[in-house]
Amino acid sequence: MSSRSLLPPSPPPVAIRSWPDRNALLADRAQVLEALVRGYLGAGRLGLLWLWAALFALGWSLVGTALTSLTDVLTAIVGGVFLLLGLGVMIPTGLAVGFGLRKDRRIRQLLHQWAELDRDPVLDRNLRRPGLSLAWLVPSVLLCAGGLGVCLVLPATAVPGHDTYALVVYGMGLGLICWLTGLIGVMKATAYRRWVQRSLASGPPR
Repeated sequence: MSSRSLLPPSPPPVAIRSWPDRNALLADRAQVLEALVRGYLGAGRLGLLWLWAALFALGWSLVGTALTSLTDVLTAIVGGVFLLLGLGVMIPTGLAVGFGLRKDRRIRQLLHQWAELDRDPVLDRNLRRPGLSLAWLVPSVLLCAGGLGVCLVLPATAVPGHDTYALVVYGMGLGLICWLTGLIGVMKATAYRRWVQRSLASGPPR
């Protein structure tokens, strides 16, 4: 079963909605939104993102080992093995990250759809989660800054004849992985705050 199939469905069209009263609608709405928020910003999702990044970095390290070991025939053979191992880690990890981003996009769509059904200032207050957003935003910003710093500083400080091109490319690749991982976290945190401000404001649905 795919991760997308585990998500709640979209709210039914107006013509076939069968809630007996507004309280029932609000109860279902609150339950679904709570599940969607956990699936989008839960601590497990943050840990999973960093795990995928660590695995991708491991694969890139194997590729970097292959790039920096091309000195003779024997090391070229060993490097080829490391290259295959690295690609074997990076490709499925990259696909997993892509599926996760697609799931996040679907969750954002569902959050908007269910939030537009009605407004409940009391229950919606529990969905604002400013602390959880900060838990995503702060480390992600630091990771972005660190990765960007590596990408800029490493080639600028490389010593010709001492630091090989392969070593510089390897280091910049690790920095890029950190930057992209942090960027995903920043985008998720900011997208959630925008949703809170636009969809959970008091008043009738817009």
